[in-house]
Amino acid sequence: MSDDLFNSLATPAANAEAPLAETMRPQSLDQVIGQAHLLGPGMPLKLAFDARRLHSMILWGPPGVGKTTLARLAARHFDADFIQISAVLAGVKEIREAVERARMNQAHGRQTILFVDEVHRFNKAQQDAFLPHVESGLVTFIGATTENPSFEVVGALLSRAQVYVLSALDENELAALLARVVEPGHLSLNLSGDAEKLLVAYADGDGRRLINLAEQLAVAARIAGVEQVDAVFAAQALSPSLRRFDKGGEAFYDQISALHKSVRGSDPDASLYWFARMLDGGADPRYLARRIVRMAWEDIGLADPRAARLALDAAETYERLGSPEGELALAQALIYLACAPKSNAGYLAWGAAHGFVKEDGSRAVPVHLRNAPTKLMKALGYGRAYRYAHDEPEAYAAGEHYFPDELAAPPRFYAPTPRGLEGKMGERLAYLRELDRKARK
Repeated sequence: MSDDLFNSLATPAANAEAPLAETMRPQSLDQVIGQAHLLGPGMPLKLAFDARRLHSMILWGPPGVGKTTLARLAARHFDADFIQISAVLAGVKEIREAVERARMNQAHGRQTILFVDEVHRFNKAQQDAFLPHVESGLVTFIGATTENPSFEVVGALLSRAQVYVLSALDENELAALLARVVEPGHLSLNLSGDAEKLLVAYADGDGRRLINLAEQLAVAARIAGVEQVDAVFAAQALSPSLRRFDKGGEAFYDQISALHKSVRGSDPDASLYWFARMLDGGADPRYLARRIVRMAWEDIGLADPRAARLALDAAETYERLGSPEGELALAQALIYLACAPKSNAGYLAWGAAHGFVKEDGSRAVPVHLRNAPTKLMKALGYGRAYRYAHDEPEAYAAGEHYFPDELAAPPRFYAPTPRGLEGKMGERLAYLRELDRKARK
């Protein structure tokens, strides 16, 4: 078993109109490059194939890593009827038609594989429609998804299918695939070493994209009359594809998580790396600006209140200048946030207060804190015992209480850290609480 995704590629199909990526799809398991953790000797899928034990599965991984190929190879290996439906286009009607076809197969003693591409796009009702047939064994379900099945696949179906995680192709695997693509009989393309590296970089772990880019580059070279393609020609001929994530997809949120955690971890270099990665992948800088403002309040907070102002200024600068000039302001805001003292005390305090009020009953405002705009309210004593802080020593009414009267032991939500400006605030609060203690004594 090779460790590459398409180590030995199939002979091109007779249909010259089919995309090269389709005609070069592997025709047997030992032709698959990559996914050695699943297909290598003693690995789960290899064992299942060797033991001829077909089972329902969900293939989870980024585009172009062999999900559809493995599903088709399973049908070929187990001599099963392969029914493919797309969750983007299909509905309950198509599922019913697939079930009827599976019943006919069963009557003739043949297994049926129902392959659902982009299964995460099926809603609960659609997934429930074929669940009974998976349970009964009428069909063997194979789903392909680029999104985390824990969130996108109903629990009942998830529990009946083994989840296999497929990995993006590394540079060596992509290079091996490219070498096979440009072999005689496949694609006429003479690449310099630098052009090969550029093509691999543009593919970004996606084998299908690599083949498509190579095919596109071969056409451009033929039209331009270029015998050997160098990196300069390749860069001009190919518009760099966006990196692998879509807004709302898991990879997108993985990267914003990495950015946020790099700032929280006080690593300006990693923060800039993930910021650049997301911009390179097509993320909206305005979305990133909003997240940067949130980071300032959530992770720096009152340890350095200037961070929030700087983040807002950077967001406003981007609105004024746009890309690429405004991105510099956002990058410098990230550097400042990463280097600033950190405190989540305010974030935790707000969460604690919000949670306390949600669970606690509605308590009356103490009479001395109530406003008294009318004679009746004044007659009822509203505000009568209120102590005006500015008239007190140090502008602080020592011993006064501001919680509802029933809360004899008021909760403490805010616990300042000793870092940055918040350290000074903590010292001030400790001093005032000592004044309270003495006054109440």
